[in-house]
Amino acid sequence: QVQLVESGGGLVQAGGSLRLSCTASGSDFSIASMRWYRQAPGNQRELVATITAGGATTYAESMKGRFTISRDNAKNTLYLQMSSLKSEDTALYYCNADIWVPDHLTSTWGQGTQVTVSS
Repeated sequence: QVQLVESGGGLVQAGGSLRLSCTASGSDFSIASMRWYRQAPGNQRELVATITAGGATTYAESMKGRFTISRDNAKNTLYLQMSSLKSEDTALYYCNADIWVPDHLTSTWGQGTQVTVSS
């Protein structure tokens, strides 16, 4: 069984920055695409950004230019660098990954890390 664990959330003032991390652990697995989602209270979960195994990235329109998704395949770790944070970025941020274990593809979620932006 592969687990994803997020970290790096917290309280930050508007205009500030945070870097989220998500590390996969387990045995005999490989990771394809990875994603960050977020969910604010009363809202549906929304896709923030995606990165493929080869490093190609896509972003939700409202995050372009402010957020950067990256990954370190050697460390099985996904990152989200967030800058120019706004109060509307306040949400629970989730990591999601398509993981081969070892030849069965599963969609795995982390437990989430809270980001709170104060205005």
